[in-house]
Amino acid sequence: MAASAKNPNLIRGMTGDWEVVIGMEVHAQVTSESKLFSGASTAFGGEPNSHVSLVDAAMPGMLPVINEECVRQAIRTGLGLKAKINNKSVFDRKNYFYPDLPQGYQISQYKSPIVGEGVVQVDLPDGSSVEVGIERVHLEQDAGKSTHDQHPTLSLVDLNRSGVALMEIVSKPDLRSSEQAKAYVSKLRSILRYLGTCDGDMEKGNLRADVNVSVRKPGEPYGTRCEIKNVNSIRFIGQAIEYEARRQIDILEEGGTIEQETRLFDPGKGETRSMRSKEEAHDYRYFPDPDLLPLEFDDAYVEALKAELPELPDEKRDRFIASFGLSAYDAGVLIAEKETADYFEAVAQGRDPKAAANWVINELTGRLNKEGKDIGSSPVSAEQLGAILDLIADKTISGKIAKDLFEIVWNEGGDPRAIVEARGLKQVTDTGAIEKVVDEIVAANPDKVADAKTNPKAIGWFVGQVMKSSGGKANPQAVNEILKAKLGL
Repeated sequence: MAASAKNPNLIRGMTGDWEVVIGMEVHAQVTSESKLFSGASTAFGGEPNSHVSLVDAAMPGMLPVINEECVRQAIRTGLGLKAKINNKSVFDRKNYFYPDLPQGYQISQYKSPIVGEGVVQVDLPDGSSVEVGIERVHLEQDAGKSTHDQHPTLSLVDLNRSGVALMEIVSKPDLRSSEQAKAYVSKLRSILRYLGTCDGDMEKGNLRADVNVSVRKPGEPYGTRCEIKNVNSIRFIGQAIEYEARRQIDILEEGGTIEQETRLFDPGKGETRSMRSKEEAHDYRYFPDPDLLPLEFDDAYVEALKAELPELPDEKRDRFIASFGLSAYDAGVLIAEKETADYFEAVAQGRDPKAAANWVINELTGRLNKEGKDIGSSPVSAEQLGAILDLIADKTISGKIAKDLFEIVWNEGGDPRAIVEARGLKQVTDTGAIEKVVDEIVAANPDKVADAKTNPKAIGWFVGQVMKSSGGKANPQAVNEILKAKLGL
Protein backbone atom coordinates (compact mmCIF):
# COMPACT_ATOMS: atom_id res chain seq x y z
CA MET A 1 0.00 0.00 0.00
CA ALA A 2 1.48 3.34 -1.04
CA ALA A 3 2.30 5.63 1.88
CA SER A 4 1.95 9.37 1.62
CA ALA A 5 5.13 11.40 1.12
CA LYS A 6 3.99 13.78 3.91
CA ASN A 7 3.33 11.15 6.57
CA PRO A 8 4.27 7.45 6.32
CA ASN A 9 1.16 6.54 8.35
CA LEU A 10 -1.15 8.10 5.72
CA ILE A 11 -2.28 6.06 2.70
CA ARG A 12 -2.28 7.65 -0.72
CA GLY A 13 -5.58 7.38 -2.59
CA MET A 14 -6.98 8.76 -5.86
CA THR A 15 -8.58 11.69 -4.02
CA GLY A 16 -5.71 12.45 -1.61
CA ASP A 17 -4.37 11.04 1.63
CA TRP A 18 -6.34 8.78 3.98
CA GLU A 19 -5.75 7.82 7.60
CA VAL A 20 -6.45 4.32 8.90
CA VAL A 21 -7.83 4.11 12.46
CA ILE A 22 -7.34 0.83 14.31
CA GLY A 23 -8.65 -0.47 17.61
CA MET A 24 -8.05 -3.99 18.88
CA GLU A 25 -9.77 -6.53 21.09
CA VAL A 26 -7.16 -9.09 22.06
CA HIS A 27 -8.40 -12.35 23.59
CA ALA A 28 -5.74 -13.82 25.85
CA GLN A 29 -6.22 -17.25 27.40
CA VAL A 30 -5.56 -16.99 31.13
CA THR A 31 -2.75 -19.19 32.42
CA SER A 32 -4.50 -21.42 34.96
CA GLU A 33 -4.83 -25.17 35.39
CA SER A 34 -8.62 -25.14 35.47
CA LYS A 35 -11.41 -23.25 33.74
CA LEU A 36 -13.08 -19.98 34.75
CA PHE A 37 -16.17 -21.52 36.39
CA SER A 38 -15.34 -25.23 36.70
CA GLY A 39 -12.54 -27.55 37.78
CA ALA A 40 -12.03 -29.05 34.30
CA SER A 41 -8.50 -29.04 32.89
CA THR A 42 -7.29 -26.33 30.48
CA ALA A 43 -4.50 -28.55 29.06
CA PHE A 44 -4.08 -28.23 25.31
CA GLY A 45 -4.40 -31.17 22.92
CA GLY A 46 -6.58 -33.63 24.85
CA GLU A 47 -8.95 -36.04 23.13
CA PRO A 48 -12.11 -34.17 22.00
CA ASN A 49 -14.53 -33.59 24.88
CA SER A 50 -12.16 -35.10 27.46
CA HIS A 51 -11.75 -31.87 29.49
CA VAL A 52 -15.42 -31.09 30.02
CA SER A 53 -17.26 -30.79 33.34
CA LEU A 54 -21.03 -30.81 33.77
CA VAL A 55 -20.85 -27.00 34.10
CA ASP A 56 -19.00 -26.65 30.76
CA ALA A 57 -21.57 -28.88 29.06
CA ALA A 58 -24.41 -26.76 30.58
CA MET A 59 -26.17 -29.69 32.21
CA PRO A 60 -29.41 -28.63 34.01
CA GLY A 61 -28.93 -27.31 37.53
CA MET A 62 -25.13 -26.93 37.24
CA LEU A 63 -23.94 -23.64 38.77
CA PRO A 64 -20.72 -21.76 37.92
CA VAL A 65 -18.14 -21.14 40.67
CA ILE A 66 -15.47 -18.48 40.07
CA ASN A 67 -11.85 -19.66 39.86
CA GLU A 68 -9.87 -17.30 42.11
CA GLU A 69 -6.61 -17.91 40.23
CA CYS A 70 -8.20 -16.45 37.07
CA VAL A 71 -9.25 -13.36 39.08
CA ARG A 72 -5.68 -12.95 40.38
CA GLN A 73 -4.28 -13.28 36.85
CA ALA A 74 -6.66 -10.62 35.51
CA ILE A 75 -5.68 -8.20 38.31
CA ARG A 76 -1.97 -8.83 37.68
CA THR A 77 -2.54 -8.16 33.97
CA GLY A 78 -4.31 -4.89 34.80
CA LEU A 79 -1.40 -3.84 37.03
CA GLY A 80 1.06 -4.70 34.24
CA LEU A 81 -0.93 -2.46 31.87
CA LYS A 82 -0.84 0.41 34.42
CA ALA A 83 -4.63 0.21 34.51
CA LYS A 84 -7.31 0.99 37.08
CA ILE A 85 -8.35 -2.08 39.04
CA ASN A 86 -12.07 -2.12 39.88
CA ASN A 87 -12.69 -3.52 43.35
CA LYS A 88 -16.21 -4.47 42.30
CA SER A 89 -17.11 -6.03 38.96
CA VAL A 90 -20.13 -7.87 37.61
CA PHE A 91 -20.50 -10.95 35.40
CA ASP A 92 -23.13 -10.69 32.67
CA ARG A 93 -24.80 -13.08 30.31
CA LYS A 94 -24.11 -12.29 26.66
CA ASN A 95 -26.88 -14.06 24.77
CA TYR A 96 -26.26 -15.63 21.38
CA PHE A 97 -26.77 -19.09 19.96
CA TYR A 98 -23.96 -21.11 18.50
CA PRO A 99 -23.60 -24.93 18.46
CA ASP A 100 -20.35 -24.88 20.45
CA LEU A 101 -21.82 -22.59 23.15
CA PRO A 102 -23.79 -25.14 25.19
CA GLN A 103 -25.51 -22.64 27.54
CA GLY A 104 -26.87 -20.51 24.70
CA TYR A 105 -25.06 -17.57 26.34
CA GLN A 106 -21.52 -16.62 27.28
CA ILE A 107 -20.65 -15.48 30.80
CA SER A 108 -18.71 -12.25 30.25
CA GLN A 109 -18.46 -8.74 31.71
CA TYR A 110 -20.07 -5.69 30.15
CA LYS A 111 -20.63 -2.44 32.02
CA SER A 112 -18.55 -3.31 35.11
CA PRO A 113 -15.29 -5.02 34.07
CA ILE A 114 -12.57 -6.13 36.48
CA VAL A 115 -9.97 -3.75 34.92
CA GLY A 116 -10.53 -0.20 33.66
CA GLU A 117 -8.39 2.23 31.68
CA GLY A 118 -4.64 1.70 31.23
CA VAL A 119 -1.84 2.40 28.77
CA VAL A 120 0.81 0.50 26.76
CA GLN A 121 3.98 2.18 25.49
CA VAL A 122 4.75 0.70 22.07
CA ASP A 123 8.25 1.03 20.59
CA LEU A 124 8.39 1.02 16.79
CA PRO A 125 11.14 -0.31 14.49
CA ASP A 126 12.14 3.23 13.40
CA GLY A 127 12.97 4.21 17.00
CA SER A 128 9.79 6.21 17.63
CA SER A 129 7.09 5.15 20.07
CA VAL A 130 3.33 5.48 20.46
CA GLU A 131 1.08 5.33 23.52
CA VAL A 132 -1.93 3.06 23.12
CA GLY A 133 -4.77 3.53 25.58
CA ILE A 134 -6.41 0.46 27.11
CA GLU A 135 -10.17 0.88 27.43
CA ARG A 136 -10.81 -2.14 29.69
CA VAL A 137 -9.90 -5.74 30.44
CA HIS A 138 -12.68 -8.15 31.27
CA LEU A 139 -12.93 -11.83 32.09
CA GLU A 140 -15.09 -14.18 30.05
CA GLN A 141 -15.40 -17.84 29.17
CA ASP A 142 -14.34 -19.23 25.80
CA ALA A 143 -16.64 -21.21 23.51
CA GLY A 144 -15.95 -24.72 22.20
CA LYS A 145 -14.81 -25.56 18.70
CA SER A 146 -16.91 -26.70 15.72
CA THR A 147 -15.25 -28.92 13.11
CA HIS A 148 -16.84 -29.23 9.68
CA ASP A 149 -14.40 -31.43 7.74
CA GLN A 150 -14.37 -34.67 9.78
CA HIS A 151 -17.68 -36.10 8.57
CA PRO A 152 -19.50 -35.95 5.21
CA THR A 153 -22.85 -34.80 6.61
CA LEU A 154 -22.28 -33.73 10.22
CA SER A 155 -20.44 -30.96 12.05
CA LEU A 156 -18.63 -32.12 15.18
CA VAL A 157 -18.29 -30.13 18.41
CA ASP A 158 -15.34 -30.30 20.83
CA LEU A 159 -16.06 -28.64 24.18
CA ASN A 160 -12.51 -28.89 25.60
CA ARG A 161 -12.12 -25.09 25.24
CA SER A 162 -15.65 -24.37 26.47
CA GLY A 163 -15.39 -22.42 29.72
CA VAL A 164 -11.64 -21.72 29.47
CA ALA A 165 -10.91 -18.28 30.97
CA LEU A 166 -10.14 -15.46 28.57
CA MET A 167 -9.10 -11.88 29.23
CA GLU A 168 -10.44 -9.55 26.57
CA ILE A 169 -8.06 -6.59 26.36
CA VAL A 170 -9.79 -3.73 24.53
CA SER A 171 -7.65 -0.89 23.18
CA LYS A 172 -8.73 2.62 22.31
CA PRO A 173 -8.65 3.50 18.58
CA ASP A 174 -5.12 4.91 18.95
CA LEU A 175 -3.28 2.89 16.28
CA ARG A 176 -2.65 4.46 12.88
CA SER A 177 -0.84 1.84 10.79
CA SER A 178 -0.43 -1.90 10.36
CA GLU A 179 3.15 -1.56 11.70
CA GLN A 180 1.87 0.08 14.88
CA ALA A 181 -0.79 -2.62 15.28
CA LYS A 182 1.78 -5.43 14.91
CA ALA A 183 4.15 -3.73 17.37
CA TYR A 184 1.27 -3.26 19.84
CA VAL A 185 0.31 -6.95 19.81
CA SER A 186 3.99 -7.93 20.15
CA LYS A 187 4.39 -5.64 23.17
CA LEU A 188 1.14 -6.84 24.74
CA ARG A 189 2.19 -10.47 24.30
CA SER A 190 5.58 -9.66 25.83
CA ILE A 191 3.95 -8.05 28.91
CA LEU A 192 1.59 -11.02 29.38
CA ARG A 193 4.48 -13.48 29.14
CA TYR A 194 6.59 -11.54 31.64
CA LEU A 195 3.62 -11.53 34.03
CA GLY A 196 2.94 -15.23 33.42
CA THR A 197 -0.77 -14.49 32.88
CA CYS A 198 -0.94 -15.83 29.27
CA ASP A 199 1.60 -17.86 27.31
CA GLY A 200 0.84 -15.84 24.14
CA ASP A 201 0.91 -18.95 21.91
CA MET A 202 -0.97 -17.77 18.84
CA GLU A 203 -0.63 -21.09 17.03
CA LYS A 204 -2.73 -22.76 19.74
CA GLY A 205 -5.23 -19.89 19.70
CA ASN A 206 -4.19 -18.77 23.18
CA LEU A 207 -3.80 -15.21 21.92
CA ARG A 208 -5.95 -13.93 19.07
CA ALA A 209 -7.20 -10.54 17.99
CA ASP A 210 -10.37 -8.95 16.67
CA VAL A 211 -9.16 -5.95 14.64
CA ASN A 212 -11.43 -2.93 14.12
CA VAL A 213 -10.48 -0.93 11.01
CA SER A 214 -11.91 2.32 9.63
CA VAL A 215 -10.53 5.04 7.36
CA ARG A 216 -11.00 8.80 7.21
CA LYS A 217 -9.51 11.92 5.68
CA PRO A 218 -7.03 13.38 8.22
CA GLY A 219 -8.78 15.54 10.81
CA GLU A 220 -12.27 14.28 9.96
CA PRO A 221 -14.53 12.28 12.35
CA TYR A 222 -14.06 8.53 12.63
CA GLY A 223 -15.45 6.51 9.71
CA THR A 224 -17.62 3.38 9.89
CA ARG A 225 -15.54 0.49 11.17
CA CYS A 226 -15.41 -3.16 10.18
CA GLU A 227 -14.27 -5.84 12.61
CA ILE A 228 -11.95 -8.62 11.43
CA LYS A 229 -12.50 -11.59 13.74
CA ASN A 230 -10.05 -14.03 15.30
CA VAL A 231 -6.76 -13.17 13.57
CA ASN A 232 -4.18 -15.54 15.06
CA SER A 233 -0.78 -14.28 13.89
CA ILE A 234 0.98 -10.93 14.06
CA ARG A 235 1.89 -11.16 10.37
CA PHE A 236 -1.74 -11.81 9.44
CA ILE A 237 -2.87 -8.84 11.57
CA GLY A 238 -0.66 -6.58 9.43
CA GLN A 239 -1.88 -8.12 6.16
CA ALA A 240 -5.55 -7.92 7.20
CA ILE A 241 -5.26 -4.21 8.09
CA GLU A 242 -3.45 -3.37 4.83
CA TYR A 243 -6.08 -5.13 2.73
CA GLU A 244 -9.09 -3.82 4.67
CA ALA A 245 -7.90 -0.19 4.67
CA ARG A 246 -7.39 -0.27 0.91
CA ARG A 247 -10.76 -1.98 0.37
CA GLN A 248 -12.56 0.74 2.33
CA ILE A 249 -10.66 3.57 0.60
CA ASP A 250 -11.56 2.15 -2.84
CA ILE A 251 -15.26 1.95 -1.91
CA LEU A 252 -15.35 5.52 -0.53
CA GLU A 253 -13.44 6.96 -3.50
CA GLU A 254 -15.96 5.37 -5.85
CA GLY A 255 -18.79 7.14 -3.98
CA GLY A 256 -19.92 4.11 -1.95
CA THR A 257 -20.48 3.73 1.80
CA ILE A 258 -18.93 1.33 4.29
CA GLU A 259 -21.30 -1.19 5.85
CA GLN A 260 -20.54 -1.92 9.50
CA GLU A 261 -19.92 -5.64 9.51
CA THR A 262 -17.84 -8.50 10.86
CA ARG A 263 -15.29 -9.93 8.42
CA LEU A 264 -12.82 -12.83 8.34
CA PHE A 265 -9.25 -12.75 7.05
CA ASP A 266 -8.27 -15.43 4.54
CA PRO A 267 -4.46 -15.86 4.84
CA GLY A 268 -4.31 -17.93 1.63
CA LYS A 269 -5.80 -15.14 -0.48
CA GLY A 270 -4.50 -12.29 1.71
CA GLU A 271 -7.95 -10.68 1.83
CA THR A 272 -10.88 -10.11 4.16
CA ARG A 273 -14.38 -11.31 3.36
CA SER A 274 -17.79 -10.58 4.84
CA MET A 275 -18.97 -12.89 7.62
CA ARG A 276 -22.09 -11.18 9.02
CA SER A 277 -23.51 -7.75 9.78
CA LYS A 278 -21.95 -6.29 12.92
CA GLU A 279 -23.85 -6.86 16.14
CA GLU A 280 -24.35 -4.05 18.65
CA ALA A 281 -24.35 -4.54 22.42
CA HIS A 282 -28.17 -4.45 22.58
CA ASP A 283 -28.32 -7.42 20.18
CA TYR A 284 -26.74 -9.59 22.88
CA ARG A 285 -29.33 -8.64 25.56
CA TYR A 286 -26.70 -8.37 28.32
CA PHE A 287 -27.95 -8.77 31.87
CA PRO A 288 -26.19 -9.62 35.18
CA ASP A 289 -25.77 -13.37 35.57
CA PRO A 290 -28.19 -14.41 38.34
CA ASP A 291 -25.98 -17.39 39.30
CA LEU A 292 -22.97 -15.22 40.20
CA LEU A 293 -22.64 -12.58 42.89
CA PRO A 294 -20.72 -9.39 42.03
CA LEU A 295 -16.96 -9.99 42.29
CA GLU A 296 -15.52 -7.91 45.15
CA PHE A 297 -12.07 -7.59 46.72
CA ASP A 298 -10.30 -4.90 48.76
CA ASP A 299 -7.23 -2.72 48.12
CA ALA A 300 -5.05 -4.94 50.32
CA TYR A 301 -5.74 -7.88 47.98
CA VAL A 302 -4.58 -5.81 45.00
CA GLU A 303 -1.53 -4.44 46.82
CA ALA A 304 -0.41 -7.96 47.77
CA LEU A 305 -0.51 -8.97 44.08
CA LYS A 306 1.26 -5.74 43.08
CA ALA A 307 4.11 -6.46 45.51
CA GLU A 308 4.79 -9.79 43.75
CA LEU A 309 4.88 -8.43 40.18
CA PRO A 310 8.05 -9.27 38.23
CA GLU A 311 10.19 -6.67 36.46
CA LEU A 312 8.29 -5.80 33.27
CA PRO A 313 9.74 -5.17 29.77
CA ASP A 314 9.92 -1.34 29.97
CA GLU A 315 11.60 -1.43 33.39
CA LYS A 316 14.05 -4.10 32.23
CA ARG A 317 14.93 -2.10 29.11
CA ASP A 318 15.61 1.03 31.20
CA ARG A 319 17.82 -1.00 33.57
CA PHE A 320 19.78 -2.57 30.69
CA ILE A 321 20.47 0.92 29.29
CA ALA A 322 21.41 2.42 32.68
CA SER A 323 23.33 -0.51 34.21
CA PHE A 324 24.89 -2.13 31.16
CA GLY A 325 25.32 0.93 28.94
CA LEU A 326 23.43 -0.71 26.06
CA SER A 327 21.86 1.28 23.23
CA ALA A 328 18.08 1.67 23.33
CA TYR A 329 17.87 -0.55 20.21
CA ASP A 330 19.94 -3.41 21.67
CA ALA A 331 18.08 -3.24 24.99
CA GLY A 332 14.76 -3.30 23.10
CA VAL A 333 15.75 -6.41 21.14
CA LEU A 334 16.94 -8.23 24.26
CA ILE A 335 13.86 -7.54 26.40
CA ALA A 336 11.27 -8.42 23.73
CA GLU A 337 11.20 -12.01 25.03
CA LYS A 338 11.75 -12.73 28.72
CA GLU A 339 13.82 -15.85 27.96
CA THR A 340 16.21 -13.83 25.77
CA ALA A 341 16.59 -11.16 28.48
CA ASP A 342 17.32 -13.83 31.12
CA TYR A 343 19.84 -15.55 28.82
CA PHE A 344 21.62 -12.25 28.14
CA GLU A 345 21.84 -11.42 31.86
CA ALA A 346 23.39 -14.81 32.57
CA VAL A 347 25.99 -14.26 29.82
CA ALA A 348 26.70 -10.63 30.83
CA GLN A 349 27.25 -11.46 34.51
CA GLY A 350 30.80 -10.29 35.29
CA ARG A 351 31.64 -9.75 31.59
CA ASP A 352 31.60 -6.93 29.04
CA PRO A 353 27.83 -6.39 28.60
CA LYS A 354 28.17 -4.85 25.14
CA ALA A 355 30.13 -7.86 23.88
CA ALA A 356 27.52 -10.15 25.50
CA ALA A 357 24.68 -8.22 23.82
CA ASN A 358 26.46 -8.36 20.46
CA TRP A 359 26.89 -12.14 20.62
CA VAL A 360 23.37 -12.84 21.88
CA ILE A 361 21.70 -10.57 19.30
CA ASN A 362 23.85 -11.30 16.24
CA GLU A 363 25.43 -14.75 16.53
CA LEU A 364 22.98 -16.61 18.75
CA THR A 365 19.61 -15.08 17.79
CA GLY A 366 20.63 -14.96 14.13
CA ARG A 367 21.43 -18.69 14.17
CA LEU A 368 18.26 -19.54 16.13
CA ASN A 369 16.10 -17.63 13.62
CA LYS A 370 17.83 -19.36 10.72
CA GLU A 371 17.03 -22.77 12.17
CA GLY A 372 13.52 -21.87 13.38
CA LYS A 373 14.36 -22.45 17.05
CA ASP A 374 13.56 -20.33 20.10
CA ILE A 375 16.07 -19.48 22.79
CA GLY A 376 14.63 -22.12 25.12
CA SER A 377 15.89 -24.81 22.72
CA SER A 378 19.28 -23.22 22.02
CA PRO A 379 22.06 -25.84 21.69
CA VAL A 380 24.49 -23.27 23.17
CA SER A 381 23.80 -22.52 26.83
CA ALA A 382 24.42 -19.15 28.48
CA GLU A 383 27.28 -20.79 30.41
CA GLN A 384 28.92 -22.00 27.18
CA LEU A 385 28.56 -18.65 25.42
CA GLY A 386 29.97 -16.94 28.51
CA ALA A 387 33.01 -19.24 28.35
CA ILE A 388 33.57 -18.30 24.68
CA LEU A 389 33.49 -14.59 25.66
CA ASP A 390 36.01 -15.27 28.46
CA LEU A 391 38.36 -16.90 25.94
CA ILE A 392 38.14 -13.82 23.71
CA ALA A 393 38.63 -11.45 26.65
CA ASP A 394 41.78 -13.18 27.92
CA LYS A 395 43.11 -13.31 24.31
CA THR A 396 43.20 -17.12 24.26
CA ILE A 397 41.32 -17.01 20.96
CA SER A 398 40.66 -14.39 18.29
CA GLY A 399 37.19 -13.17 17.24
CA LYS A 400 37.39 -15.31 14.10
CA ILE A 401 38.30 -18.46 16.02
CA ALA A 402 35.48 -17.63 18.47
CA LYS A 403 32.96 -17.90 15.63
CA ASP A 404 34.42 -21.28 14.63
CA LEU A 405 34.28 -22.37 18.28
CA PHE A 406 30.64 -21.25 18.54
CA GLU A 407 29.89 -23.44 15.50
CA ILE A 408 31.56 -26.46 17.13
CA VAL A 409 29.65 -25.96 20.42
CA TRP A 410 26.37 -25.47 18.51
CA ASN A 411 26.81 -28.76 16.61
CA GLU A 412 28.67 -30.92 19.11
CA GLY A 413 28.25 -29.34 22.56
CA GLY A 414 31.05 -29.54 25.12
CA ASP A 415 33.14 -27.18 27.26
CA PRO A 416 34.58 -24.39 25.05
CA ARG A 417 37.88 -24.29 27.02
CA ALA A 418 38.39 -28.04 26.64
CA ILE A 419 37.61 -27.80 22.89
CA VAL A 420 40.21 -25.02 22.43
CA GLU A 421 42.86 -27.15 24.20
CA ALA A 422 41.99 -30.38 22.40
CA ARG A 423 41.86 -28.87 18.92
CA GLY A 424 44.77 -26.45 19.22
CA LEU A 425 42.67 -23.37 18.61
CA LYS A 426 44.68 -21.06 20.87
CA GLN A 427 45.63 -17.70 19.44
CA VAL A 428 49.29 -17.32 18.42
CA THR A 429 50.77 -14.45 20.40
CA ASP A 430 54.39 -15.52 19.88
CA THR A 431 55.72 -12.48 17.99
CA GLY A 432 58.66 -14.51 16.63
CA ALA A 433 56.34 -16.98 14.90
CA ILE A 434 54.17 -14.15 13.53
CA GLU A 435 57.25 -12.23 12.36
CA LYS A 436 58.41 -15.28 10.39
CA VAL A 437 55.08 -15.46 8.51
CA VAL A 438 55.11 -11.67 7.90
CA ASP A 439 58.67 -11.81 6.49
CA GLU A 440 57.69 -14.58 4.05
CA ILE A 441 54.63 -12.69 2.76
CA VAL A 442 56.46 -9.34 2.48
CA ALA A 443 59.38 -10.99 0.56
CA ALA A 444 56.96 -12.68 -1.86
CA ASN A 445 54.98 -9.53 -2.67
CA PRO A 446 57.27 -6.53 -3.42
CA ASP A 447 54.60 -4.85 -5.58
CA LYS A 448 52.11 -4.97 -2.68
CA VAL A 449 54.81 -3.55 -0.35
CA ALA A 450 55.28 -0.54 -2.68
CA ASP A 451 51.51 -0.07 -2.82
CA ALA A 452 51.24 -0.10 0.99
CA LYS A 453 53.90 2.60 1.34
CA THR A 454 51.84 5.02 -0.80
CA ASN A 455 48.44 3.76 0.41
CA PRO A 456 48.56 2.73 4.11
CA LYS A 457 45.06 1.20 3.86
CA ALA A 458 46.58 -1.54 1.66
CA ILE A 459 48.03 -3.02 4.87
CA GLY A 460 44.65 -4.78 5.19
CA TRP A 461 45.66 -7.18 2.41
CA PHE A 462 48.78 -8.20 4.35
CA VAL A 463 46.77 -8.69 7.57
CA GLY A 464 44.36 -10.97 5.69
CA GLN A 465 47.23 -13.03 4.24
CA VAL A 466 48.93 -13.47 7.63
CA MET A 467 45.65 -14.48 9.28
CA LYS A 468 44.97 -16.94 6.46
CA SER A 469 48.46 -18.40 6.71
CA SER A 470 48.08 -18.88 10.48
CA GLY A 471 44.63 -20.44 10.17
CA GLY A 472 43.11 -17.40 11.88
CA LYS A 473 45.13 -18.05 15.05
CA ALA A 474 47.52 -15.08 14.87
CA ASN A 475 46.71 -12.25 17.27
CA PRO A 476 45.37 -9.53 14.89
CA GLN A 477 46.76 -6.71 17.08
CA ALA A 478 50.26 -8.22 17.02
CA VAL A 479 50.00 -8.80 13.25
CA ASN A 480 49.14 -5.13 12.69
CA GLU A 481 52.00 -3.86 14.85
CA ILE A 482 54.61 -6.14 13.22
CA LEU A 483 53.40 -5.28 9.69
CA LYS A 484 53.57 -1.54 10.37
CA ALA A 485 57.15 -1.90 11.64
CA LYS A 486 58.23 -4.08 8.69
CA LEU A 487 56.60 -1.81 6.08
CA GLY A 488 57.81 1.37 7.72
CA LEU A 489 54.29 2.78 8.18
